Amino acid sequence: MKIIIADQTHTAYAQVICDTIEKAAQTRGTGIARRKPEYIISKMEKGNAVIALDKNKFAGFCYIETWSHGKFVANSGLIVHPDYRGQGLAKKIKQCVFEHSRTKFPNAKIFSITTGLAVMKLNSNLGYTPVTFSELTKDQTFWDGCQTCKNFDVLKRTQQSMCLCTGMLYDPHTKSNTTPKKITTKAFTRLKSIKQSLFLKNKKK
Repeated sequence: MKIIIADQTHTAYAQVICDTIEKAAQTRGTGIARRKPEYIISKMEKGNAVIALDKNKFAGFCYIETWSHGKFVANSGLIVHPDYRGQGLAKKIKQCVFEHSRTKFPNAKIFSITTGLAVMKLNSNLGYTPVTFSELTKDQTFWDGCQTCKNFDVLKRTQQSMCLCTGMLYDPHTKSNTTPKKITTKAFTRLKSIKQSLFLKNKKK
């Protein structure tokens, strides 16, 4: 297994990456944006993606997005092929794309919005902390990308101030990031439960 920075030689994997993301979105029902092969290819060609390969077989992927003229960076689309789940691969991909982001965009704040408890825990271990959406990028293009999520109506109802996703931020200029306070899965589970109860209850009214 190798985890490397993707480039134009990996464009042949774009379709299987999109198919894997699509199936994961259908299974989860929330919290993951679909992408087209052309979009994935553009990330590869710019060196803004990480791919995991088992010899020549696709195993996992994650890409980098930049917002607000490079002031913010997001590690998005983290996906592991079903054949390779449960082996700790997501953690390795997340670590690789995080380090690549810090090297390529050293002054950018790295953020994430997700409903996935596993991703929240990975982020916490890397030094991310939960934040309100107001602390994230104001770039409208980013928020427009949430339209493919089934809970986009929640984001609209709250004027983009909150959703079922949790916002998390790594600020390279904050000293506390050197010794991050790890947050337990129990805390994230409780936060997710509160949000689901609040927003899904309002949706039924």
